[in-house]
Amino acid sequence: MKLRNFVAAIGVAALTLGACNAAAPAASGTSGGGANRSNILIEVVTHGQASDPFWSIFKNGVDQGGKDMGVKVEYSAPDTFDMVKMGQLIDAAVAKKPQGLVVSIPDATALGSHIKAAVAAGIPVISANSGSDVFASLGVLTHVGQDESVAGRKAGELMKAAGVTNALCINQEVGNAGLDARCKGFTDGLGGTVKVVQVDLKDPTGAQQSIAAAVQGAAGVNGMLALGPTGATPAIAALKQLKSTIKLATFDLSKDVLNSIKAGDMLFAIDQQQYLQGYLPIVFLTYDNLYGLIPGGGQPVLTGPGIVDKTNVDKVIANTGTTR
Repeated sequence: MKLRNFVAAIGVAALTLGACNAAAPAASGTSGGGANRSNILIEVVTHGQASDPFWSIFKNGVDQGGKDMGVKVEYSAPDTFDMVKMGQLIDAAVAKKPQGLVVSIPDATALGSHIKAAVAAGIPVISANSGSDVFASLGVLTHVGQDESVAGRKAGELMKAAGVTNALCINQEVGNAGLDARCKGFTDGLGGTVKVVQVDLKDPTGAQQSIAAAVQGAAGVNGMLALGPTGATPAIAALKQLKSTIKLATFDLSKDVLNSIKAGDMLFAIDQQQYLQGYLPIVFLTYDNLYGLIPGGGQPVLTGPGIVDKTNVDKVIANTGTTR
């Protein structure tokens, strides 16, 4: 069985097991390796704010995982992309001596020592969203998320099939290992010319102007990939401003993205299914605490890439704000 199919099967099995167990009485006492679920605390620390449309869906998964498993979950994140602050939040989470810790790893150099300290303290750790390439080296049990290089390559292949040969990659967090891997994978999959354009999404108007200037300043550009929904919005606005026919795609979903796909203004979106990235680690850490069960076998549990295009956009729209 191929690795991707194997880890996908694990994820489905975990969801099924979680649903069945949620209906069963919570384990009590400590016999048979079990524990009282109400005493299980799972800390979640990511680099994404729950107010962000993407991360709000991730947090929905975290919260639902806690409810289904009957455990306590606490979510924290820095106010901005701040690795120093995130490291401090991990340390604070470890100080609570939780039964499990979920972390995103956008920068292993900055966060590695904090994560290793959690592992050294005997806290089971699972990484989610970012960190698929480094989790094993940090002592993390498994990773739940999308292989960003694989996902980027898929985006490049789809753009190539649409006739794109010269593209821009709009990166809102240069230095974020996951986003950089998306651009690199996109370049590999496209097999053409790709220029990275850095934008500051705290200034949407400035981001739109930067994207428009990049389009006007690069001859022959016929494709553009945004690396997130907040980057897609100024990209959509810039192309409309220029009345451009450049083919556009993005990572991740938002109302603007889905409406653009439905209207035919965007080819597709790469969906990493972040609801599962929040939900599955809670299930896994609960079963690890109760029964010593952990999936992955040293490999990541993949939640993407999924493709949202005109063939399935209506179903996705129907679930926007909850699981998508």
